[in-house]
Amino acid sequence: MQTLLMLILGFSIPGGFEWIIILVAILLFFGGKRIPELMKGIGKGVKGFKDGLKGFEDEINTDDSKEKKS
Repeated sequence: MQTLLMLILGFSIPGGFEWIIILVAILLFFGGKRIPELMKGIGKGVKGFKDGLKGFEDEINTDDSKEKKS
């Protein structure tokens, strides 16, 4: 899969040292004070997505139980 990406896109998936460079660049770009705010926002987004997904699953299960009773 990685070889296919290299052929199509012309680059490979970052390894260990590349991730360190990316993280340092993000730290320099956003600064130390903004990163916790960004992570908090991402966490709220993920939590909202999971809650929505759970609500959707509950709705499907409710519909299935109604069909079984009929």
